[in-house]
Amino acid sequence: MSVTAKTISTTLRPIDSDGLEQFAAKGRENPENRGTNKVHTITEGQYRTISHVNGHEVVVDEPLHLFGEDTAPAPGEIVLSGLGGCLCVGITAVATWKNVKLTKLEVKMEADIGNTAAWGAGGAERLPEQMGFQEIRASVIVEGDATEEELSDIVERANYFSPVANSLRNPIPFSISRES
Repeated sequence: MSVTAKTISTTLRPIDSDGLEQFAAKGRENPENRGTNKVHTITEGQYRTISHVNGHEVVVDEPLHLFGEDTAPAPGEIVLSGLGGCLCVGITAVATWKNVKLTKLEVKMEADIGNTAAWGAGGAERLPEQMGFQEIRASVIVEGDATEEELSDIVERANYFSPVANSLRNPIPFSISRES
Protein backbone atom coordinates (compact mmCIF):
# COMPACT_ATOMS: atom_id res chain seq x y z
CA MET A 1 0.00 0.00 0.00
CA SER A 2 1.44 3.40 -0.97
CA VAL A 3 0.64 6.68 0.64
CA THR A 4 0.26 9.73 -1.57
CA ALA A 5 1.09 13.06 0.00
CA LYS A 6 -1.28 15.91 -0.70
CA THR A 7 -0.27 19.52 -0.54
CA ILE A 8 -2.94 21.57 1.12
CA SER A 9 -2.79 25.26 0.43
CA THR A 10 -4.99 27.79 2.14
CA THR A 11 -5.14 31.48 1.53
CA LEU A 12 -4.23 34.02 4.17
CA ARG A 13 -7.13 35.86 5.83
CA PRO A 14 -8.19 38.48 3.29
CA ILE A 15 -8.88 42.14 3.91
CA ASP A 16 -12.09 43.91 2.88
CA SER A 17 -11.57 44.73 -0.81
CA ASP A 18 -14.59 47.08 -0.90
CA GLY A 19 -13.27 48.95 2.14
CA LEU A 20 -9.83 49.12 0.52
CA GLU A 21 -11.36 50.65 -2.62
CA GLN A 22 -13.27 53.24 -0.55
CA PHE A 23 -10.05 54.12 1.31
CA ALA A 24 -8.18 54.42 -2.03
CA ALA A 25 -10.94 56.63 -3.45
CA LYS A 26 -10.57 59.01 -0.47
CA GLY A 27 -6.84 59.18 -1.22
CA ARG A 28 -7.47 60.00 -4.88
CA GLU A 29 -9.98 62.70 -3.90
CA ASN A 30 -7.69 64.31 -1.33
CA PRO A 31 -4.05 63.23 -1.87
CA GLU A 32 -2.71 65.74 0.69
CA ASN A 33 -4.76 64.28 3.56
CA ARG A 34 -2.68 63.03 6.50
CA GLY A 35 -3.33 61.21 9.73
CA THR A 36 -1.33 61.49 12.93
CA ASN A 37 0.25 58.61 14.84
CA LYS A 38 0.60 59.21 18.57
CA VAL A 39 2.70 57.27 21.06
CA HIS A 40 3.38 57.94 24.76
CA THR A 41 6.56 56.25 26.03
CA ILE A 42 7.39 55.85 29.73
CA THR A 43 10.69 54.57 31.13
CA GLU A 44 10.44 51.96 33.88
CA GLY A 45 14.14 52.04 34.70
CA GLN A 46 17.44 51.20 33.05
CA TYR A 47 16.53 51.10 29.34
CA ARG A 48 13.15 49.34 29.63
CA THR A 49 10.30 51.45 28.26
CA ILE A 50 6.63 50.90 27.63
CA SER A 51 5.00 52.78 24.78
CA HIS A 52 1.24 53.24 24.90
CA VAL A 53 -0.27 53.12 21.43
CA ASN A 54 -4.06 53.15 20.90
CA GLY A 55 -4.73 50.93 23.90
CA HIS A 56 -1.77 48.65 23.15
CA GLU A 57 1.60 48.44 24.85
CA VAL A 58 4.95 48.05 23.10
CA VAL A 59 7.85 47.12 25.38
CA VAL A 60 11.41 48.06 24.43
CA ASP A 61 14.68 47.23 26.17
CA GLU A 62 18.34 46.86 25.34
CA PRO A 63 20.36 43.63 25.43
CA LEU A 64 22.62 42.84 28.36
CA HIS A 65 25.80 43.88 26.51
CA LEU A 66 24.29 47.37 26.11
CA PHE A 67 23.38 47.60 29.81
CA GLY A 68 19.72 46.66 29.42
CA GLU A 69 17.85 43.74 30.94
CA ASP A 70 17.09 42.02 27.59
CA THR A 71 13.38 41.73 28.46
CA ALA A 72 12.15 42.94 25.07
CA PRO A 73 13.38 43.86 21.59
CA ALA A 74 15.81 46.76 21.21
CA PRO A 75 14.60 50.05 19.70
CA GLY A 76 16.17 49.33 16.29
CA GLU A 77 14.51 45.92 16.22
CA ILE A 78 11.15 47.59 16.89
CA VAL A 79 11.79 49.95 13.95
CA LEU A 80 12.52 46.94 11.71
CA SER A 81 9.39 45.25 13.05
CA GLY A 82 7.34 48.30 12.06
CA LEU A 83 8.93 48.27 8.61
CA GLY A 84 8.18 44.57 8.19
CA GLY A 85 4.59 45.10 9.28
CA CYS A 86 4.16 48.03 6.89
CA LEU A 87 5.59 46.05 3.97
CA CYS A 88 3.22 43.16 4.75
CA VAL A 89 0.28 45.57 4.91
CA GLY A 90 1.26 47.04 1.54
CA ILE A 91 1.81 43.66 -0.12
CA THR A 92 -1.56 42.45 1.18
CA ALA A 93 -3.29 45.62 -0.04
CA VAL A 94 -1.70 45.52 -3.50
CA ALA A 95 -2.44 41.80 -3.85
CA THR A 96 -6.07 42.45 -2.87
CA TRP A 97 -6.29 45.32 -5.37
CA LYS A 98 -4.92 43.00 -8.09
CA ASN A 99 -7.26 40.14 -7.04
CA VAL A 100 -4.34 37.91 -6.03
CA LYS A 101 -4.98 35.52 -3.16
CA LEU A 102 -1.87 35.11 -1.01
CA THR A 103 -1.02 31.79 0.62
CA LYS A 104 2.22 32.86 2.31
CA LEU A 105 3.81 36.17 3.21
CA GLU A 106 6.95 36.70 5.26
CA VAL A 107 9.48 39.52 5.43
CA LYS A 108 12.97 38.93 6.82
CA MET A 109 15.03 41.97 7.67
CA GLU A 110 18.43 42.88 8.94
CA ALA A 111 20.13 46.22 9.33
CA ASP A 112 23.63 47.37 10.14
CA ILE A 113 23.47 49.90 12.96
CA GLY A 114 26.14 52.09 14.50
CA ASN A 115 26.21 53.46 18.03
CA THR A 116 29.88 54.20 18.66
CA ALA A 117 28.78 57.57 20.07
CA ALA A 118 27.25 55.64 23.02
CA TRP A 119 23.99 57.59 22.60
CA GLY A 120 25.96 60.83 23.07
CA ALA A 121 27.23 59.78 26.50
CA GLY A 122 30.95 60.24 25.89
CA GLY A 123 31.56 57.86 23.01
CA ALA A 124 33.06 58.70 19.63
CA GLU A 125 32.21 62.08 18.16
CA ARG A 126 29.95 61.22 15.23
CA LEU A 127 27.68 63.10 12.84
CA PRO A 128 24.00 62.12 12.77
CA GLU A 129 24.34 60.45 9.35
CA GLN A 130 27.13 58.23 10.73
CA MET A 131 24.89 56.76 13.40
CA GLY A 132 21.82 54.58 13.31
CA PHE A 133 20.98 52.26 10.47
CA GLN A 134 23.61 52.36 7.74
CA GLU A 135 21.89 49.79 5.54
CA ILE A 136 18.63 47.85 5.71
CA ARG A 137 18.15 44.62 3.80
CA ALA A 138 14.71 43.05 3.39
CA SER A 139 13.85 39.72 1.83
CA VAL A 140 10.24 38.84 1.03
CA ILE A 141 8.77 35.36 0.75
CA VAL A 142 5.41 35.63 -0.97
CA GLU A 143 3.25 32.95 -2.57
CA GLY A 144 -0.20 33.12 -4.09
CA ASP A 145 -2.30 32.50 -7.17
CA ALA A 146 -0.16 34.67 -9.43
CA THR A 147 2.95 34.32 -11.56
CA GLU A 148 6.41 34.98 -10.11
CA GLU A 149 6.54 38.19 -12.16
CA GLU A 150 3.18 39.38 -10.80
CA LEU A 151 4.24 38.60 -7.22
CA SER A 152 7.51 40.50 -7.76
CA ASP A 153 5.55 43.48 -9.12
CA ILE A 154 3.29 43.41 -6.05
CA VAL A 155 6.33 43.49 -3.74
CA GLU A 156 7.97 46.32 -5.71
CA ARG A 157 4.79 48.43 -5.69
CA ALA A 158 4.25 47.87 -1.96
CA ASN A 159 7.86 48.87 -1.26
CA TYR A 160 7.56 52.00 -3.42
CA PHE A 161 4.42 53.18 -1.61
CA SER A 162 5.30 52.01 1.94
CA PRO A 163 4.90 54.91 4.40
CA VAL A 164 7.40 53.40 6.85
CA ALA A 165 9.96 52.47 4.16
CA ASN A 166 9.72 55.98 2.77
CA SER A 167 10.08 57.47 6.27
CA LEU A 168 13.35 55.57 6.59
CA ARG A 169 14.55 56.30 3.03
CA ASN A 170 13.80 60.01 2.92
CA PRO A 171 14.91 62.80 5.23
CA ILE A 172 11.95 64.10 7.24
CA PRO A 173 11.69 67.07 9.56
CA PHE A 174 12.21 66.02 13.16
CA SER A 175 11.84 68.19 16.23
CA ILE A 176 12.17 67.49 19.92
CA SER A 177 11.35 69.77 22.82
CA ARG A 178 11.51 69.51 26.56
CA GLU A 179 8.28 69.98 28.50
CA SER A 180 8.60 71.75 31.85
